[in-house]
Amino acid sequence: MYDIIIIGTGAGGSTMAYQLADSGKKILILERGDYVPVEKENWSSIEVFQKNRYTTTDLWLDKNGNTFRPGMHYNVGGNTKFYGAALFRLREEDFKEIQHYDGISPAWPIQYDDLKSYYLEAEKLFHVHGKRGSDPTEPFDSEPYPHSALPHEPRIQEIFDELTNYGLHPFELPIGVNFEPHSTANAPYTLDRFDGFPDASERKGDAHLCALSKALEYSNVELMTNAKVVKLNTDHSGKRITEVIIEQGEGMETLTADLVILSAGAINSAAILLQSKNDQFPNGLANSSDQVGRNYMFHQNTALIALYTEPNPTKFGKTFGINDFYHSARGYKFPLGHIQMLGKSDENQIKADSPIPAPGFTFDLMAKHAVDFWLTSEDLPDPENRVTVEDGQIKISYTDNNQKGHEFLKTELIKALKASGKFESFLFKGYYFSKGMDIASPAHQNGTTRMGPDPETSVVDTYCKAHDLENLYIVDGGFFVSSGAVNPALTIIAMALRVGEYLKKHVLK
Repeated sequence: MYDIIIIGTGAGGSTMAYQLADSGKKILILERGDYVPVEKENWSSIEVFQKNRYTTTDLWLDKNGNTFRPGMHYNVGGNTKFYGAALFRLREEDFKEIQHYDGISPAWPIQYDDLKSYYLEAEKLFHVHGKRGSDPTEPFDSEPYPHSALPHEPRIQEIFDELTNYGLHPFELPIGVNFEPHSTANAPYTLDRFDGFPDASERKGDAHLCALSKALEYSNVELMTNAKVVKLNTDHSGKRITEVIIEQGEGMETLTADLVILSAGAINSAAILLQSKNDQFPNGLANSSDQVGRNYMFHQNTALIALYTEPNPTKFGKTFGINDFYHSARGYKFPLGHIQMLGKSDENQIKADSPIPAPGFTFDLMAKHAVDFWLTSEDLPDPENRVTVEDGQIKISYTDNNQKGHEFLKTELIKALKASGKFESFLFKGYYFSKGMDIASPAHQNGTTRMGPDPETSVVDTYCKAHDLENLYIVDGGFFVSSGAVNPALTIIAMALRVGEYLKKHVLK
């Protein structure tokens, strides 16, 4: 018997554990995977991207019933062990209704100010480096980032200056990295392999190192690995969760707690709820609204390799972004999206993308000249874009939207790069995150248990409590009402800090 069970160790679950650890309550954290091994293969693009060494072997279904292997990572720290640690606040406008080319991004039931102080706390917890005010769209904060911005390496600085001269306003990217890791970090330091790779040097600001490890310093907090939650059972009234059923090895075990926090990620949290249907909830637990699994979003994303005329010897190029097109501006009636740098491509990643090299280049030469960009446009909530479960198998039914703005964004970036006269070829990089940027790569997953004041149209309230249950909180990307166009991790972390503080003040006695 536990006071609190937290399901999942990603951005939401680990931060919830950190925030609640000092409550004195007996807390159990469940993780379906194990620790990512620290090994030389952590930095091998062949092992990570081609052989999918660290991704699940589970098969999911697409909307047509075809199977695919998702780029999901089930391990301590969740997908944050593999993310690029670009940690953005949503813009103030993202919490309000916004018109896009292909539809409307709805307003949230909370505003930016409800998360502002927690964003700052999240930036400190995850060691964010940045330069306050360099991003023209960033919400104002009188406090600087916890750490100064990462410096641009010479070639990246040159591109930064060229884009500035073109008339854009590149800014220092907020990156979570800890240059003073814990004493047991045993790999040599290098700030190089970041996007999609686990960090063997343990400098990346991930949920395991920044939050979970701190929670586990408390004697009242326990972590159970290789424990997959398969179902949540309720009492006869259907108002309270009484049992958490887990699968460990070949056996099943029943756990109990007064409070359950579901933080398995937007997709898997929805799947767990749908698989937990009972007499009171025939369509799935906490699903009287029929909204569980609906409005799945993960952004419209494109990775672009631009070949520079001169070699690019950069080790870590992920140091600036561009938000000139984040809002309607520069002749566009509606928002286009966000641009940021990516980690440096190598020969194996480029070869996997392109059946033939660019004219005049070998794959090795392309890698030496490559400059990598990541473009993100808002994914609009659509109730038919949804997560369901068929015979125990997760199904993702998804149709692209808001593509017009995203195409404009790609055009504008290429136009800006060409203006310098320093770029020769452009290659769209589909291999990033193992499977390209379609449904098999749910890196920015959100929206399946949406937040709202009305139990008939939403799943959780403004403190992420399930409307239908007295003791269930759902704290991961599922609460998003809209996706914005920046990485969602910092918003999940900030919300976890907010919900955890609320629980300590008003719920836990």
